[in-house]
Amino acid sequence: MSKRKITIGLVPRLIIAIIIGIIIGQLSFIPEWFIRILVTLSSLFSSFLSFFIPLMIIGLVTKGIADLTDGAGKLLGITALTSYISTLIGGTIAYFVAINLFPSFITVDLVEKITEAGGGVEPLFTIPLEPFIDVTAAIVLAFMMGLSISWLRGIGSGEILYKGIDEFEKIIVKVLEVVIVPLLPFYILGNFANMSRSGSVFAVLSIFWKVFLVVIIMHILYISLMFIVFGTYAGKNPFALIKNQIPGYMTAVGTQSSAATIPVNIECAMNNGVSEQIRNFVVPLCATIHLAGSMITITSCSTALLLMYDLPHGYGMILGFIAMLGIAMVAAPGAPGGAIMSALPFLPMVGIATDAMQQLMISLYLTQDSFGTAANVSGDNAIAVFIDKIYQDKIINK
Repeated sequence: MSKRKITIGLVPRLIIAIIIGIIIGQLSFIPEWFIRILVTLSSLFSSFLSFFIPLMIIGLVTKGIADLTDGAGKLLGITALTSYISTLIGGTIAYFVAINLFPSFITVDLVEKITEAGGGVEPLFTIPLEPFIDVTAAIVLAFMMGLSISWLRGIGSGEILYKGIDEFEKIIVKVLEVVIVPLLPFYILGNFANMSRSGSVFAVLSIFWKVFLVVIIMHILYISLMFIVFGTYAGKNPFALIKNQIPGYMTAVGTQSSAATIPVNIECAMNNGVSEQIRNFVVPLCATIHLAGSMITITSCSTALLLMYDLPHGYGMILGFIAMLGIAMVAAPGAPGGAIMSALPFLPMVGIATDAMQQLMISLYLTQDSFGTAANVSGDNAIAVFIDKIYQDKIINK
């Protein structure tokens, strides 16, 4: 009888890493040089991450845009526009909830404790691993290549280029799965060991769990609102639609991947009465371009960090950040942790510029990444109901 291999999911591993990091930092008999080794490893991983991110943008975003040629004219445009608007609305709602609610538990004394603690110990050494292309150039290149390949495929050409970028995307996803995601717990362990040694960790954690709870509640309320609005427009019972979506939501929580949830999500769309043509078109497309759940999380966590470090946090600045991420994160949620990795280069836009702040941002995001993905895919099916109504009306009006 073969023994079943026991696997631990990413979120439990992150929680274990946080606990171990806090304990290591609190134990006085553990020498500072050991903490510095952990911080050094985190620093090296951070350098590799900076090198990898532009490549990830090129691979994922180019492929995501190139795939848009699978759409059907105006329906493609309406679906893409609806997804982007939903992403912007989700981020905007998250900002205003965060800015009004978070100050009630991110108090002045906690802010002072975090800022006075400083950055902790320094790494033993660093490696200047510079990206071969900067993030802005990577985005421009991804859009240029993606749109060009999409156009070529639309005129019956470009399959060689498409196959090349498809295989490059597979390489990027493999690196995420084999290197980036498995090493994230060690990266976070070093970060929390450093914060624990500096004295700021408990102030951070007292904020951490409350942000986590608020974000999940926002996810549920937002996707419920989407089903109520689009379901009512389509003449369907919104609560029946929400009930039918539960299997897709739970699958996404378990897989942490929009792409891996597509088969189950298509079945949910079928149970919601969405026509075969629309569900087979909208669900896979929105798994790539609809990012409302991820945006709610990233906006909330970013606002929390800005409040924690007493930095400017006006809506004008945040809106540009949300609008950019709505494009830059295309296709990223298909891989676990992909959304926050795509967002990292843009965090300095809102003042989240230091390694310590970015490491904390990764920690905040990844502990509930599965719930953000579940909100993304649930919203996909709400959009499918809306697009199907438009499609049916178009047929009826002929």
